[in-house]
Amino acid sequence: MKFLTQSFDSLPPRERILVAAHALFYRDGIRATGVDRIIEQSSVSKVTFYRQYASKDDLIRTYLDYRHGRWISWFQNNLSEKTAAGSSATEALVSTLKSWFMQPDFRGCAFLNAVAEFGSSDHGILEIVCRHKQEMSSVLNVFFSKGFVSVGHTLSLLIDGAIVHAQMGRPIDEVVENFKESVDAIVAR
Repeated sequence: MKFLTQSFDSLPPRERILVAAHALFYRDGIRATGVDRIIEQSSVSKVTFYRQYASKDDLIRTYLDYRHGRWISWFQNNLSEKTAAGSSATEALVSTLKSWFMQPDFRGCAFLNAVAEFGSSDHGILEIVCRHKQEMSSVLNVFFSKGFVSVGHTLSLLIDGAIVHAQMGRPIDEVVENFKESVDAIVAR
């Protein structure tokens, strides 16, 4: 998933910091990534960094909001494109996840990773993660709408499980096939 649409060097300092933090936080982990490393990657001074972000916690929350906006947009667009091309909602979902899992930089769900690192500590992270998962469920409800039956939360649980299994190194085809069988069973109810 590519999120950057313009040259990194042409970005204003605040955006350069955010883009650098996004790459480092997702690849290496939030706690493992220090402010000095972000400053180095974004080619800004320490003073510039702290003028843009009052603290690392502020940057973490901004990173998660940034990731959410881009991921949810990517997710919806992929599902829409695939269903518009004739795929069923299940086929579109399975294909979308498989293509994500197979990306060379795939490191699981940034939101699950953040909760794993911080738990429910008071960084405002859990609130952002819950909002992300709720919106993902809402997107799924739209694509899998069956009258008054809501399947978004159930499918979100399955997606999170598939993400974790793919992140653990289980064979992607096996993960996707097991996921598809589970989705088919839920949708058939």
